[in-house]
Amino acid sequence: MDQKIALITGASRGLGAALAEALCQTHHIVAVARTTGALEELDDRIQSKGGSATLAPMDVTNVDAMAQLCRSIYDRWGPGSEAGAGPVALWAHTAIHAAPLSPASHMDAKDWGKSVDVNVTVMGTLIPFVAPLLGSDGQALFFDDPQAGRKFFGAYGATKAAQMALVRSWAAESVNTGPQVHILTPQPMPTATRARFFPGEDRTPLAPPRSEADRLLAQIR
Repeated sequence: MDQKIALITGASRGLGAALAEALCQTHHIVAVARTTGALEELDDRIQSKGGSATLAPMDVTNVDAMAQLCRSIYDRWGPGSEAGAGPVALWAHTAIHAAPLSPASHMDAKDWGKSVDVNVTVMGTLIPFVAPLLGSDGQALFFDDPQAGRKFFGAYGATKAAQMALVRSWAAESVNTGPQVHILTPQPMPTATRARFFPGEDRTPLAPPRSEADRLLAQIR
């Protein structure tokens, strides 16, 4: 396959799905998410645009599954055809756990644990797994949502900030060697994640995920 590969972790809905659709005419999409039905719907939309996708209904917190996925990508597509290139041209990570808003003194232990697992621990697993697939020429995209320190955002804000701190370290380390690591900040969108934080909000002025995906991708091209 001559087409570039885009790996999207958290691809079933929201920004992840929008990025997959925005990239599908120039990249073969490897779409990772837990929800099989939503991935199949995404695949239908990608095919309707003339694109192609490989669906990976997996939980990003499952270390063995992620290791097998990355090995399978390498086995199927091999190293890049040019020096410095890996099989994956672009990795976009949008998987997130949005714990319910709560005072810090009343945080549920399970919600806190899941926030740490999905928003922080996963990054410590995926960056070492995916970096070799990107080579020195690939690009990695991460998305900031600076809520740290806001009242009631303790679990989400703290773990998202920790995620971004790790990504910033990788970005600084990769300036001269690659891959290119980007941190982008989306505009507020009418996603399921935002709805958990702001139920009943007027969603009319929020940015559609697809137009936001186009805007964000334009920043790295």
